[in-house]
Amino acid sequence: MLFYKDNNMEYLENLKKCNLCPHKCGVNRIDGNLGRCKAGSKVKIALANLHFFEEPCISGEKGSGTVFFSGCNLSCKFCQNYKISQEYLGKEIEIDELSKEFLKLQEMGANNINLVTGFMYIPQIIEALKIAKKDGLKIPVVYNSSGYESVEALKLLDGYIDVYLPDFKYFDNELAERLSGIKNYKENAILAIQEMYKQCGKLEINEETGMIKKGLIIRHLALPNYIENSKNDEVRLERYTAYSTLFFALFELYGKKDLTLCRTDSGKPYLIENGNASKIQISISHSDGFVAVALSDEGDIGVDI
Repeated sequence: MLFYKDNNMEYLENLKKCNLCPHKCGVNRIDGNLGRCKAGSKVKIALANLHFFEEPCISGEKGSGTVFFSGCNLSCKFCQNYKISQEYLGKEIEIDELSKEFLKLQEMGANNINLVTGFMYIPQIIEALKIAKKDGLKIPVVYNSSGYESVEALKLLDGYIDVYLPDFKYFDNELAERLSGIKNYKENAILAIQEMYKQCGKLEINEETGMIKKGLIIRHLALPNYIENSKNDEVRLERYTAYSTLFFALFELYGKKDLTLCRTDSGKPYLIENGNASKIQISISHSDGFVAVALSDEGDIGVDI
């Protein structure tokens, strides 16, 4: 498939046989056919507003100008936004309306524009960014991603994205298939993160505000019951992402199906899956720009990142 990046309606060619993500569904979205992500030819968003709960260097005190796009190419059982990602909650908007949302968020004082799960709308996002930048958009643009991306599609974004914020959810592909319904997650995520780093390079932080200006931040979701997925060091991400900062995060919100997050009186989180509970303990240390995390079911087991 030919990927277009020219400034006219040729961007629609990317939707006639959609291969924007690793699923490569090949459906004609212009004719109303839907692939794994459920996205059509028009952009669909669930929310555009200030968000204060991202990493401190992204949200800060003023908030991140977050746009939640509807749909997803994963089916995570633990997704906290599953009504948006899997039930496709949202409203369709035109490209010029999307550009206005970007500018509105900037006017509200947002530190950045934060595009959450927007891979299926990359061609339209590019067109909206072109319009917005022409009309005065100046704040950084953050691409907030599951990590399950196509390198070819990411290349379309080169020059439009200042900060990449991908997940690296799984070292274990079998677990990825079980909990998110996808194959070959690890391999695709590594290639995607390599491309992201090529585009954005080393982290740049505004020393006065503490806000990120450019670079790559990688997230990892530490799953209780599946600690080995986080302790696994067969793939050391720094080989592929030197000079990036690696954030390990245990999200407190899991929200779907047979996965339920609970907390003991001491505040230790544990996950119940089909009636089986497993506790997790976390300790964090910083060294040379990386975050080292100790994860275990019993006691502390260090992980050298």
